[in-house]
Amino acid sequence: MTDIVTRKDGVAGRITLTRPKALNALNHEMCLEIEAALDAWREDEDVRLIVIDAEGERAFCAGGDIAAMYAAGKAGDFESPRTFWRDEYRMNAKMAEFPRPVVAFMQGFVMGGGVGVGCHASHRVVGESSQVAMPESGIGLIPDVGGSLLLAQAPGRLGEYLAVTGARMNAADAILAGFADYFVPEADWEALKAALVADGDLGRIDAASQTAPEGKLSGFRETIDRTFAGDTLGDIVRALRHEGGEFAEGALKIIGRNSPLSMACGVELVHRLRGTNSIRRSLELEYRFTARAMEHGDFLEGVRAQIIDKDRNPRWKHEGPEVLPAVDVARMLMPLGDAGLKFEEEVG
Repeated sequence: MTDIVTRKDGVAGRITLTRPKALNALNHEMCLEIEAALDAWREDEDVRLIVIDAEGERAFCAGGDIAAMYAAGKAGDFESPRTFWRDEYRMNAKMAEFPRPVVAFMQGFVMGGGVGVGCHASHRVVGESSQVAMPESGIGLIPDVGGSLLLAQAPGRLGEYLAVTGARMNAADAILAGFADYFVPEADWEALKAALVADGDLGRIDAASQTAPEGKLSGFRETIDRTFAGDTLGDIVRALRHEGGEFAEGALKIIGRNSPLSMACGVELVHRLRGTNSIRRSLELEYRFTARAMEHGDFLEGVRAQIIDKDRNPRWKHEGPEVLPAVDVARMLMPLGDAGLKFEEEVG
């Protein structure tokens, strides 16, 4: 059984992630196969749209294959993970810039690499089980795969909040934050896919769409906009302490667990990208961090604590936001020169 199936079906190009036991975690080969399908269909006039989905009820895609990257890094191989990220980010750009409609059906966990596959689609469908998040700060990374751009485009200060806390969004929250477009009950998905494959009529998505069950973010918008408006992570922490109350205390507890360097760089990325609409710019900035994450960041320690040893007791390089020198953030996001992310061909 392969981890992914790509094929033409009716008027559609179909991409289905078929690794449900691993929550459809994205490995290097899957990224390359998605890219190859996008390349093949780009000039294929028989493909009027792309439909992306995944097997299993628990996850559309719960992230990248972190364990494999950790193993390489612990062995001193930093280049293999960099190659993975370069290839993944190139695929993300091609997905975002594909010249025809892309419809993604995203059930269950949609995290990290799953956001990169599904949330750059032109028509993003979520359902009752959808849980969308960018929780990378908990393992010493930053919201990547173009997620920093989505966060920068979120209303108010939701982008900073989601980048720092990695909070999970249900369907309504994901639509509010700009990670999804439509709520369609999951019982209706197969019939909707069949209809789209048959005639490519995107109006069917609008017709099937309903109002999503209420989320949590809308009720905290004013507090989030007030407390996450600072220039730095330290400003945000101070604002939360001044705010007090259950929401602020919960956010501070999460901040206390996550990598200070990752959270600070995530905030900086959101600020740099706000007001822009360039997927390539966001991926290039993200790669500056991920290319350095193993040697100079908290990635190996974060994965060890959360996924390998599971002691949930990471020893981060910095004790907290208030002892994090601004220069350390700047160093992680400096241009990489000739080693920077390159898009080998023009897309769009």
